[in-house]
Amino acid sequence: MKHIFRSFTFLVCLFLVPKAHAQEVPEKVMKDIYEQVKTPYKYGMVISPNDNAQKADCPTVFRQGDSWYMSYIIFNGRGYETCLADSKDLLHWKTRGRILSFSEDTTRWDNNQKAGYVGLQDFKWGGSYKLQQYNGKYWLSYFGGQSKGYEKGLLSISVASTNKDPGTAHEWQGLDHPVLSSIDKDVSWWDNHTQYKQTVIWDKKKLTGHPFIMYYNANGDSVNKKRGAERIGMAVSDDMLHWQRFGKDPVLNHGDGITGDPYIQQIGNVYVMFYFGAFWKTGTSGVFNRFACSYDLVHWTDWTGEKLIQSSEPYDNMFAHKSCVVKYKGVVYHFYCAVNKADQRGIAVATSKDLGKSELNFVAPPVKKSKSK
Repeated sequence: MKHIFRSFTFLVCLFLVPKAHAQEVPEKVMKDIYEQVKTPYKYGMVISPNDNAQKADCPTVFRQGDSWYMSYIIFNGRGYETCLADSKDLLHWKTRGRILSFSEDTTRWDNNQKAGYVGLQDFKWGGSYKLQQYNGKYWLSYFGGQSKGYEKGLLSISVASTNKDPGTAHEWQGLDHPVLSSIDKDVSWWDNHTQYKQTVIWDKKKLTGHPFIMYYNANGDSVNKKRGAERIGMAVSDDMLHWQRFGKDPVLNHGDGITGDPYIQQIGNVYVMFYFGAFWKTGTSGVFNRFACSYDLVHWTDWTGEKLIQSSEPYDNMFAHKSCVVKYKGVVYHFYCAVNKADQRGIAVATSKDLGKSELNFVAPPVKKSKSK
């Protein structure tokens, strides 16, 4: 009886003790992070499609051996595929082929959409940037779907893996089903329409109680019934195959417009989430890259100072957004998606030191046909 009483008393105390408030990142620390990550020098284009039928997007840069590699996605009118490029100096890149391609099997859930992002990268600032193996495999996450067109139909998240060299262009093996979808029974109010880009990290401290964390942006029906706003939230996994949402709310939410494309780095004891904002009605305007910081990977303090990347050049005068940021040999490289007013889309980079200007440009834009009289 005494043991039962002690157990009951312990449980009562457990529930009565107030939860510790999440620690905000001080303004001084936020300013220091900004000074470390800012890249005021735009080098220019590094990936440009060969023709106007293709659009390049969403770079993820990693290192393997003595070379750098970039996974990025290509839209060609049918849907998204995922490509691989390599570089020796982070400035000059050559595309080597596809790693997620359209499926010949038309019954697959993802046969027309496979937008992938390599995962489990060493995310230490200035670290190795290598992809880590789990269970003998390299991993990536992707969003896929059956419908043709630009982000059409039901788009859901899944994972793919390979036991081959991630620095060679070959087909990674995706699952035959999504791991997160807007039609799940436990779908949240903010992601009950469409799931988009993800980044997956291996948190060996298990701050969430789980080793694998996926940050992803999605839209829901809470603001605009037709489309919804996009926000960033979390899911967790113990085995990379089975995922569950972490909490019912997003971790970054700016109301209307888009808060998207998370990318994680750890600078000292601070976790930094690079992301982009677009079409906000309050706070700031335009389309731009910035960041938020956290001590626990769950609660984030938003940076509200100078934008990291925004439109300023002919090649990005429509949109300059979607971050992948690495530091190598004292130089910060901020890769982003550049879109011009001709709706051409490619990958550009800005740096913390002046490294000159790229000679790469978009191909000549399509000529608009004049209306016949």
